[in-house]
Amino acid sequence: MFADYPDIVSVEQTARMLGIGKSSAYALLQNNQIRHVKVGRKYIIPKQAVIAFVSGMCCNGGQIIGGGIHTVTK
Repeated sequence: MFADYPDIVSVEQTARMLGIGKSSAYALLQNNQIRHVKVGRKYIIPKQAVIAFVSGMCCNGGQIIGGGIHTVTK
């Protein structure tokens, strides 16, 4: 999964990986839903953190809405 991405990804790359906009990616980071380190104004995001986030969504039936993860019920 995400083999074409480097081990450390940017916010823009994270957004592409998740198929969301940059604003939603920033919201996920600011809400600590994706593990990251902030150095100055820059976010350092391990690719594994994005994978863990996606794995958690899949297991919980989640969906990204407005920068947050929500459970999908049927």
